Amino acid sequence: MKKLKAGGGWQAVRYTFRKGIEAGGLWKLYKALRSRNACKTCALGMGGQHGGMVNEHGSFPEVCKKSIQAMAADMQPAITADFWKKHPIHQMRQYTPRQMEMSGRLIQPILYEQGAESYRTVTWNEALDRIAAQLKKLTPDETFWYFSGRSSNEAGFLLQLLARLFGTNNVNNCSYYCHQASGVGLQSTLGTGTATLVLDDLEECDTVFIIGGNPPSNHPRLMTTLMHVRRRGGKIIVINPLRELGLIRFKVPSDPISMLFGTNIATHYLQPHIGGDLAAMAGIAKAVLELGAEDTSYMREYCDRWEEYVAGIRSTSWKEICEKSGLTEKELRQVADVYAESKGSVFSWTMGITHHTHGVENVQGIVNLALLRGMIGRKGAGMMPIRGHSNVQGIGSVGVTPKLKDEIFDNLQTHFGVRLPTQPGRDTLECMEAAARGEIKFTFCLGGNLYGSNPDSQFADKAMASLDMLVMLNTTLNTGHANGLAKTTIVLPVLARDEEPEPTTQESMFNFVRVSDGGPRRLPGPRSEVHIIAELGRRLFGDVSPIDWGEMEKTQTIRHWIAKVVPGYEQIEHVGATKQEFQVGGRTFHTPVFKTPNGRAQMVSHALPELSVLGPNQLRLMTVRSEGQFNTVVYEDYDLYRHQERRDVILMHPEDLKRMGLEHDSLVTVTSEAGQMRGILARGYDDIRAGCAMMYYPESNVLVPRSVDPKSRTPRFKNITVTIAGEGRG
Repeated sequence: MKKLKAGGGWQAVRYTFRKGIEAGGLWKLYKALRSRNACKTCALGMGGQHGGMVNEHGSFPEVCKKSIQAMAADMQPAITADFWKKHPIHQMRQYTPRQMEMSGRLIQPILYEQGAESYRTVTWNEALDRIAAQLKKLTPDETFWYFSGRSSNEAGFLLQLLARLFGTNNVNNCSYYCHQASGVGLQSTLGTGTATLVLDDLEECDTVFIIGGNPPSNHPRLMTTLMHVRRRGGKIIVINPLRELGLIRFKVPSDPISMLFGTNIATHYLQPHIGGDLAAMAGIAKAVLELGAEDTSYMREYCDRWEEYVAGIRSTSWKEICEKSGLTEKELRQVADVYAESKGSVFSWTMGITHHTHGVENVQGIVNLALLRGMIGRKGAGMMPIRGHSNVQGIGSVGVTPKLKDEIFDNLQTHFGVRLPTQPGRDTLECMEAAARGEIKFTFCLGGNLYGSNPDSQFADKAMASLDMLVMLNTTLNTGHANGLAKTTIVLPVLARDEEPEPTTQESMFNFVRVSDGGPRRLPGPRSEVHIIAELGRRLFGDVSPIDWGEMEKTQTIRHWIAKVVPGYEQIEHVGATKQEFQVGGRTFHTPVFKTPNGRAQMVSHALPELSVLGPNQLRLMTVRSEGQFNTVVYEDYDLYRHQERRDVILMHPEDLKRMGLEHDSLVTVTSEAGQMRGILARGYDDIRAGCAMMYYPESNVLVPRSVDPKSRTPRFKNITVTIAGEGRG
């Protein structure tokens, strides 16, 4: 594999042509991408009523490999009935995530019963009858309802309503394992759980912080915006233990100049210890205070506990900051100098910040740094958690959380006369642990890969295998269809977003609601998620429920409900007819008025977390995604930007390789408190900080312990102490 000098570029163009051939022709793929549907991948929110490959400004062409990969996967041929006998369960368990994804489109309901060698196809009636019959045997709190960000607002709202009418609040979305720490951290400080800015603000800022994230691989569309920041003389500050190629230099395919000459991205690049981010934020803040660049008048007028925070930062020694961050005082002061001169700074982060046992504190530390200079509640500045999936934010907005927001709860009961449960709901990991104890007996998954997204894979397999029934709604296969199978497992094939028979909506990470028109089905068999949920509601509740389940098959009816009960979503009622996409009300703001109880931002002081002490053969591990991957879905086994042709590797600094008496490509066993992986290739990687290591998710989840951030319950997929033992030459 040729080592690249920049991300993006001609290799991205060649890849597009290759995927076009796989999808049945480049023109066919182009037409699919240009349909009036929101992009299926990241939450930057391409597409909608401007047509695909277009952002909220109407800028064209804006497309990335993620959307091309997802679309091509949905354009695969069907998995036929004879597939299941040819691929028994024991064989499927050996398949890689990519092999599962590339098996084709699901078109028939399939059933697995414990003891059988393989799945078998069943009719829709048999599948739905079995699900309804199983639910009627159970108490509500013996059930768990899990939602992916791939679904629509309409499907998400309807299923959470069904679950609560059934009598449980065990309702969880996939963000609990990724960005829940962002929501909790932002809510506790600013009174909002989402971005405080709009896309326009990114076009006006002069400084962007990218903390614990890798947009070139995971959110490539953002690279156009970063290119614009650099061209107008702005600064981009990256904080990441890994030096990522695309954050150094990137060639934006939609821009001829960038394609020819490339674009330098990061102006400053800090490589802290894994787990050293909060100390890094404290160091930048300390240097800003020593420069006298803080905005005291802003803090005095709009912030609580700012004096305590400032005093705490001033009293923290540079020695402690440098030891716990892994950065030098000089490095931190250089970044602080840039920040002190900034007129508008945007702070962005992803799971490198949230996947820690102090993930909420990390987010609060970033908020503190922004408030220190008054960078929240003004144009061209603010907070931007980079959401992973295209509608994970919308799924949360419409009520997919264990506890409904009080306004939604009250509005549902007042406007529609439904009676909702009040007992506390369990979060995702609590439900998994309850399943292992036999307390949860039924799980319903609206998309996603619950098995693959869990920490401690061996435990996840055991917990899910303890279920009486597992139901999954998917378009394609994933590792969760071969591992963690319940006594009875049913997989229902669903339509992709651009195949829906009626319009649906999705919400971008900028709080912008997009309309997807749907389109013709590609294959016979799959059904709309909304229709499946409504049919299940009819079988469970019949005519006794206050809901007309026949009417609930219409997405317009569901939008009427959402408009009446979800604050800020009032405009959704008519969006199917008007096609007028809109910003969710009350989320983003350009004045410093906060939705906290007293209307003031809350600055939170922290003790800097201790770093784990490493033994001679130990490293701090982070699990990561590759350039050819989206969430748990692996489209390509190679990682182009990190110059890796395979995924069964552990990347570490050459100094660590030498220190452990290993050579490049030595076979090693990697052990953590949670589990062990044998036959892994240890590779020297100059771009990672010494003392750190990285392995690919979800394969390395077997090493991830079930320890969580106590405030958000987000698992610790980063900062795992692992021991390396050599096995010999690979």
